[in-house]
Amino acid sequence: MKYRHAATISLLCLNLGAAYAEEGHDHHGHVPATDNRAVLKLTPDERMMILEEMRLFLDGVQKMTYSLSKQDMQAAADAARNMGQKMVHEVPPALRAKLPQEFRQLGATVHGSFDQMAMDAETLQDVSHTLNQLSATLKNCASCHATYQIQGPVLTNNH
Repeated sequence: MKYRHAATISLLCLNLGAAYAEEGHDHHGHVPATDNRAVLKLTPDERMMILEEMRLFLDGVQKMTYSLSKQDMQAAADAARNMGQKMVHEVPPALRAKLPQEFRQLGATVHGSFDQMAMDAETLQDVSHTLNQLSATLKNCASCHATYQIQGPVLTNNH
């Protein structure tokens, strides 16, 4: 049983990688000539806040997948809940108002999906169902990253 869930998680990762590759992304040293993603114009502090939230998402997804591999549905639910709507309340209103509507909509969908995952993980106790929900949610993450970029400060040779 453990091996089946580990295999499922491995396949999920491979499918995400394959789907990303199918979209024409080349990771063999080729740098695209232009980046046509919309730039989010943020102050350095706002940029750090958004990047910190993304790191929290990565940490939470890691905790979820580990918990699911151990069939620990309560730990998976706890990790999902930490990425739910409660995370939204930590974003200052001024920053929220500055972000494009589509960005906010994707974010709201992702946060809501994690809340639903938490509830379903607790009630259904179904690893496969939660993995399918996580996969669908990660598509929203990939879509957002394909649409938007957050630029850092321009570095000079003297940096």
